[in-house]
Amino acid sequence: MRHRSLLILTSVLTTGALTLTACGSRDDKANGGGDNAGGTTTVVIGVDAPLTGSLSALGQGIKNSVDLAVQTANKNKEVPGVTFKIEALDDQATPATGKANATKLVGIKDVLGVVGPLNSGVSQSMQADFDKANLTQVSPANTNPSLSQGDNWGKGEFKRPFKTYFRTATTDVIQGKFAANYLFKDAGKKKVFVVNDKQTYGAGLAAIFSDEFKRLGGTVVGTDSVTVKETDFSSTANKIKASGADSVYFGGQYPEGGLLSDQVKKAGAKIPTMGGDGIYDPEFIKASGEANDGDLATSVGYPVEKLPTAKKFIDDYKAAGYKDAYAAYGGYSYDAAWSIIQAVKAVAAANNGKLPEDARAKVTEAMAKVSFEGVTGTVAFDQYGDTTNKQLTVYQVKNGAWTDVKSETFKD
Repeated sequence: MRHRSLLILTSVLTTGALTLTACGSRDDKANGGGDNAGGTTTVVIGVDAPLTGSLSALGQGIKNSVDLAVQTANKNKEVPGVTFKIEALDDQATPATGKANATKLVGIKDVLGVVGPLNSGVSQSMQADFDKANLTQVSPANTNPSLSQGDNWGKGEFKRPFKTYFRTATTDVIQGKFAANYLFKDAGKKKVFVVNDKQTYGAGLAAIFSDEFKRLGGTVVGTDSVTVKETDFSSTANKIKASGADSVYFGGQYPEGGLLSDQVKKAGAKIPTMGGDGIYDPEFIKASGEANDGDLATSVGYPVEKLPTAKKFIDDYKAAGYKDAYAAYGGYSYDAAWSIIQAVKAVAAANNGKLPEDARAKVTEAMAKVSFEGVTGTVAFDQYGDTTNKQLTVYQVKNGAWTDVKSETFKD
C-alpha cells in the first residue's frame, strides 16, 4: 500500500525562493526519500502510469525507475539543498482517470515535473492541463506523433501543440516505417492483414505501418479492429485465415495482441503476428496458449541489457529490490526523471542555488537545453520536445522469449 505525505507550503521567502517542509508519514524507499534525503527544499516528481490492471507490468516498471532516479539524485546530492520525492498516481490506462490525475498533480505546488503516461490516448487528456500550469511532462513511452507535432503532421504541417510536453521515446512515424521495412524486406512477407484496437496509439501506428508497407510494394489483404478488454477475437482470426495473409500486423497492446496471436493460430493460420512496442512484453507471450515463436515486435531504443550506458541502471535496479521488473520503458523512465532533475538543477544554479517562484515555467524552459549521457544514450530534445535519440529494435519470439534480431538508428 502506498503512503502519501502531507507537504505544507511554509513560506515564500523575500528572496523569492520556494521552501517546502515535509511532514506526516512516508515510506522513504517507496517514494524516493532514502536514508540520504536531506536539504530544505522538497521537489516532487509526479508519475502517471497504469499501476493496476492489464498494463500494470509496464506501469510499475515506469514508477520504479523514476523512484530509482530520485533515490540516486538524493544520495549523490545532485541538486544541493533539494530533496526529490515522487508522487505516483494510477491512471488505469484510461484518459478520464489520466485527466483527473493531471488536475491533482497540478494542484500539488511542489510538483515541478511529471513522468508519464504510458498511453498516447491518456496523454492527450492531460497535456492541456499541464501546459496551462507550465508543468513539464516527459513521457517515456508515448509514440503518437500528434502529441508533439500537431494533428496535421501527416500533411507535412508541423506545429508543437504544448510547450510543456517532452518524450524520451521516439515516434510512430519512425516505428511504423521501421516495422514495415523489416516485415517486407527482412522477413519477406508480402500480404499482411492489419488489425488495430481503435485506440490513439494502436490505430495511428497501424495506419503508418500500412502506408509504408504498401509503398514498399506489399499488399494489405484485409483490415479489422478489436475492442480493448474483450477476449474473443475468433471472428477476426477467421477473417485473417480466409484472407490468405502471410502475416498479421497488430496496432495495440499486449493483452489483446497475445490473445489475437493465439486465436489466429488456433484458426489454422500459422503465420506471425507483428506489433509495436505495445506488445513487446513477456505478458504477450503468456497470453497465448499456442506457441508463438516467430511473432515479432518493434520497440523504441536498443536492448537496454546490451547498452554499456545501462549497466549501472540495471545493477542499481536489482540492488534496490523492486518487486516488478523495469520492463520495456524502465531506462526511458529513468532518463525522463533525470532530465527533470537536470532542469531543476539548472534553474537553481541560475538563481543563486534557490528555486524561484515561477520554478515550473523556468524548468520547462530549461528542459529545451537538457543534454546528458543517460541510460539509453544521449538524452536531448528537439524543437518539438521529441527525443533526438531515434533508435529502434526488432524482437522475435524464440523458444518462448523475446530475442532481439535487428537494431537500427533512424537518420532524418
